[in-house]
Amino acid sequence: MIPVWLVRHGEAAAKWAEHPDPGLSDLGVQQSELAADLLMSELSRTVSIISSPKARAMETARPLQRRLGVDLGVSPAYREIEAPVPLEQRQDWLRGFMQQHWSQQPETQWQWRDEIISALEAITEPTVIFTHFLVINAAVAHCREADATLQCWPDNGSVHRFGVQQKGLTLESLGRQMQSPVG
Repeated sequence: MIPVWLVRHGEAAAKWAEHPDPGLSDLGVQQSELAADLLMSELSRTVSIISSPKARAMETARPLQRRLGVDLGVSPAYREIEAPVPLEQRQDWLRGFMQQHWSQQPETQWQWRDEIISALEAITEPTVIFTHFLVINAAVAHCREADATLQCWPDNGSVHRFGVQQKGLTLESLGRQMQSPVG
């Protein structure tokens, strides 16, 4: 089994409906350091690090990248889900999406999910991926063969372990979960 860690980015400096690509808040920077601490206890130096192209994910990756002295790859496969509404309506759209099922989703959402799963299943070496709440949920739903879009509440800076095997992607363990809804 090839280990893969999905790390949810640290707390963003702005809410999802306020800014298209915010960096990290001060708390988010602290969360990224804590995630790096946790990962360093599990990783060898032979690990790849990949990030979503969003600023908050790349900033969350930096502490681990510095400690390991490796390059940071950026992949759009692990990007945040794109809301089909204007910025100021994204929060309401997100709430609705999280109450739905995959069987209700249009082709564009399935393409987004399929791209995530294909990229994960193509991994050939231990890899840490810095990504987003719904990317983690899409991977968990796939592993569980579940229809609900919301499978878990990954906290900011949380680390979730998956595995890539011949039979595909498996969920090994979920990391820390949020105590309140995503913002």
